[in-house]
Amino acid sequence: MKKIVSLLFIFVAFISNAEVKTVNIGEFDLAYEISGQGEHIVLLEAGMGQSLSTWDPIYKDLSKLVTVIRYSRVGLGRSTQLRRQFPVESSVQHLNKLLNTLNIESPVILLSHSFGGIISRKFAATYPEKVKAMLLLDPTSEHDLNIMRKIDLAQAIKEISIMKTMWIENGLDNSYLESWSKRPMPNYPEIKDIPVVVIATVRKLSNPPMLLLTDKGRKLMGEWHKAWAEQFPQGRAILTKNSGHNIHYDEPKLVINEFTQLLNVLNEKR
Repeated sequence: MKKIVSLLFIFVAFISNAEVKTVNIGEFDLAYEISGQGEHIVLLEAGMGQSLSTWDPIYKDLSKLVTVIRYSRVGLGRSTQLRRQFPVESSVQHLNKLLNTLNIESPVILLSHSFGGIISRKFAATYPEKVKAMLLLDPTSEHDLNIMRKIDLAQAIKEISIMKTMWIENGLDNSYLESWSKRPMPNYPEIKDIPVVVIATVRKLSNPPMLLLTDKGRKLMGEWHKAWAEQFPQGRAILTKNSGHNIHYDEPKLVINEFTQLLNVLNEKR
């Protein structure tokens, strides 16, 4: 009996501490890591310029609940390094190829942060059969520019101009350009009726570095996140004053708790 328990412990430890691997998706190699176990699979989509390590604060706890996949987009972490401009559509196709190459056939839960929210929403609209729920952490929205202009038009023009050119010289991607040029983003009802949870920060800053982070900017963004999430019959939003933009770093327990509730909703539907 002790031998069986020991073998089981080793097996679980192996799953929980899986090493980062790479997989070829055609033109590129993507670094990825899979941990945990169970029928539910969560795919972690990081924010702008972030590799898979950005999920360290919640990765192990998530792995205790479900099977977790985290990866680095092209140009980041151990994935193929190159200077090329990628629109959101390319990132969506890379994600789709990753799931196909890993033989992930069942629909996944998308857990994303910041700009990763744009990719998740586009992916869910493009491949509705591959997504069964979403949890978005302070996601970028298509209303960001309007909110800035509403607060201070002249300053908004200056900030938007800067954001359009950030990181372009480094060849990481043109995601800032695409997002801040106000190209259409997928929106309800393009995304099917699935459980959707948004956790967004409304914390006040003493010296906000940009319009979106001012008290008024945060208030308006929080109102939009709430309205967007609640358009879904199974959608809701949590507005927190205790986190900055990186909610999974500032309040990892909040993220895990909300993810657990999302799992309960999915399990009840079976």
